[in-house]
Amino acid sequence: MNARARLLAFFAGLGSLLASAAEIRRPSAVAIAAASDLVFCLPALHAEFAKIEPRVALRVTTGSSGNFFAQITHGAPYDVFLSADLSYPRALVAAGAAEEKSLVLYGVGRLVFWTKRADLDPATDLAALLRNPLLKKLALANPTHAPYGRAAREALTTLGVWSLAEPKLVLGDNIAQTAQFVETGHADAGVIALSLVLGAPASRESGRWTEIPATLHQPLEQGAVLTTRGAANPAAARYLAFLRTPEARALFERFGFRLPPAIP
Repeated sequence: MNARARLLAFFAGLGSLLASAAEIRRPSAVAIAAASDLVFCLPALHAEFAKIEPRVALRVTTGSSGNFFAQITHGAPYDVFLSADLSYPRALVAAGAAEEKSLVLYGVGRLVFWTKRADLDPATDLAALLRNPLLKKLALANPTHAPYGRAAREALTTLGVWSLAEPKLVLGDNIAQTAQFVETGHADAGVIALSLVLGAPASRESGRWTEIPATLHQPLEQGAVLTTRGAANPAAARYLAFLRTPEARALFERFGFRLPPAIP
């Protein structure tokens, strides 16, 4: 090989080496669709994830689980779906839009009756509360597509007070918007996720709540899954694995979720 050929080979090899180094340095990104009951939990969760994966950028959109299910079914570009209802990830798997082996139950949500009004006592019998003329508007997430809304309707129906609640309803598109109605005074009280009460300092300090017994509704089992797009993203798989770690489980518990059995 003459000097010119050796020089060309050297620069070709150097170019490949630099390209590989650039690839290593390039941050990964994970697009996450998350149920809105996680809005306060996710920053703490992702700060913990960043300690082990500092070069992974997490791009999060929060909203209604039912709406995300429809979007992902129609090709929305998400890698990971965190749903407030395990049935939605399972349906994505059945539709061929998510990876079955990746499905994980990360927590069980809890419902609370919450108010900021001093003249309403959430510990009072619900039937008496709903008959109270001071309670004019009751916020619920829309039961059509929001898991917490469905659970709230089921609980109120089981208690035999749905007919009292229905004329007073103000429906939020998702559970975070539902909580906002109570926070801003657009509703006198609401049936919302415990995670939103525990996560917001203002809610803890200025509101009162009582937990609605889980026996009154189907469990709010919450699951995460890799979409078919996410299955090709190694960082997305590592993020999903992180949700099973003791550190992540401790944070879910801190924000009011009941924990499923640990997965080995």
